Amino acid sequence: MNISRDEQRVLHALAQGGCIRHHRGDNGRILHVDCFTRDGYRLADCTLDVFAKLRRKRLIESRSSSPYRISGKGRKSVRAQLDNR
Repeated sequence: MNISRDEQRVLHALAQGGCIRHHRGDNGRILHVDCFTRDGYRLADCTLDVFAKLRRKRLIESRSSSPYRISGKGRKSVRAQLDNR
């Protein structure tokens, strides 16, 4: 599966314990997303387009209206980095 560099960065942050918080508009659609690392820093690479691609590929998921986290398929797809634990 082809995963872009920005998608890899977001998946890597999620694999280490981060989350994506979403904000919905009045019509119920997601208008804005914020990706946070496990340390609480905001990741600037996570845009609405990257979020939509990750969701379409089923690499992230949300359970019972909680923030989005990496899915099992996403864990298998993310490339290894030196600072993975």
